[in-house]
Amino acid sequence: MDAIGYIRISKKDQSTHSLEYQEKNIRDYAHRNQITLGPLFIDDGESSYTFDRPDYKALENFIKNHKGKSRIKYLVVFDHDRFSRNLPEALQKIESLEKKYSIKVIATSEPLDIDTADPSVFLLRAFKYLIANQELLTIRRRAKEGARHAQESGRYLSRAPFGYTNGTQAGGKRIIEIDESTAFVIRKIFRDYLSGIQPFLIHSEVRKLGFPLSGNSAIFRVLNNPLYAGLVRVCANGKYPEKLVPGLHKPIVTESQYFRALDMIENSKRSMNSKPKEEFPLKGILQSPCCSTNMTAGWSKGKNKYYMYYRCIKHSNINISGALVHQKFQELLKYISFSPEFLDKLIERVTSLAKTTLEVRDQRHKILATKLAAIETKIENIENKLFDGVINDTTYKKGMKKFAAEKAQVKDEFNFLETMEGHLHQELLVLPYMLNLPQIFEDSTIGQQHAIIKQVFKRGLTFRQGSFRTPWINPEFESNLLILKEKGLLFLEQPSDKICGIPLGGGRGIRTLGTVASTTV
Repeated sequence: MDAIGYIRISKKDQSTHSLEYQEKNIRDYAHRNQITLGPLFIDDGESSYTFDRPDYKALENFIKNHKGKSRIKYLVVFDHDRFSRNLPEALQKIESLEKKYSIKVIATSEPLDIDTADPSVFLLRAFKYLIANQELLTIRRRAKEGARHAQESGRYLSRAPFGYTNGTQAGGKRIIEIDESTAFVIRKIFRDYLSGIQPFLIHSEVRKLGFPLSGNSAIFRVLNNPLYAGLVRVCANGKYPEKLVPGLHKPIVTESQYFRALDMIENSKRSMNSKPKEEFPLKGILQSPCCSTNMTAGWSKGKNKYYMYYRCIKHSNINISGALVHQKFQELLKYISFSPEFLDKLIERVTSLAKTTLEVRDQRHKILATKLAAIETKIENIENKLFDGVINDTTYKKGMKKFAAEKAQVKDEFNFLETMEGHLHQELLVLPYMLNLPQIFEDSTIGQQHAIIKQVFKRGLTFRQGSFRTPWINPEFESNLLILKEKGLLFLEQPSDKICGIPLGGGRGIRTLGTVASTTV
């Protein structure tokens, strides 16, 4: 045995030379040069950029094991780009094989007696590997461009996530399709999370339904995946930023559910980062009247006792009495409420909607009961077939797995519908209380109070001259602004340091950014 051969092709290879073509050329080369060819090592679908390939490793082991036993002089490849497309690693491997084992790496286009120590041969080979390296980078760039183009057209190219399966459209193009036997689990995850159920409880339940992902982030990985809302994430590439585009596949949940879940996750992160102390409910809300930065809070020691205060982070001379600002805020809360007319209309509308929902629920309940009975019949039939010897144990297990998934899906929706009426009645009873903001605030924990304030005054509050000021209040409470102004508790105004109001007409009616309309109520 004078030589061994090596053949390689990658999954994304643009080479026209198949494995069979390479093998034929290597065998013909050995025959022409009258050398005995030993085994051929074949890497099918392996990258050319690294030597971490199964059969190349086997090739090196073969060489080590036969060192001194049989004289292997040559490692024959069809062309050097089949050996590698990584210039430094290729040259290093060639040098290592020659020094350690006296084996010459040779391509079928080279003469058998080529002098690899000749500088011109070295330069020629280095140039070939350089070209191969450049071709590899070109292939990668084209692949990235092709993938991005496919993503921008709404096509998802990777392995289908849980809830979907990989399929093909007419013409052979890949697409993901909803797997109804698992998609119900995804719907349950979104529904439960939006209902306020803790992620670890959701994870515990869906694991029993066949959800395969584990770990603390499993539920969030689902909630953050835009594919479930029928969207495809186009990754950032150079000057092009990341974006979401409508996908060609069908969604499992609505876009509204997806973005609401993202908003809840973001709010949860913010609440974790900002943990107000019970004595400072306005920390993280109250902004400095001089520079609009969030004020810090603490205690200051007086002659006889400690005093609560809020202080500007940038300007230490700006201090506000915590006792005063809290007293004023309690007064403000008394006048933050929905109007009776709004409450009556809302309750009437919700009651009507609840009635319609229960009617739809009853219809769906009947359909699910029929489906459940049909699945039970299928399970009974497949059990009878197993007992009668009509099917084997493998077919039985496969069928039972399918029917169990169908049954779990129906049962989950069935159980949800069963509890719907009770939940609706309970929500209708507590609806007036739920809309009584002062009462809710009083009964809430400090973390909940902080969240409520952020929803009512999303852009923060400032306290100046004994009154609160804000650039924005939740529209549902705008009806309270007049009385709040009369009481001197709250004024709606644009901060003077932020040019984001409506420009006034300047000379000859020209609008300028130098003059900003006051939005003080």
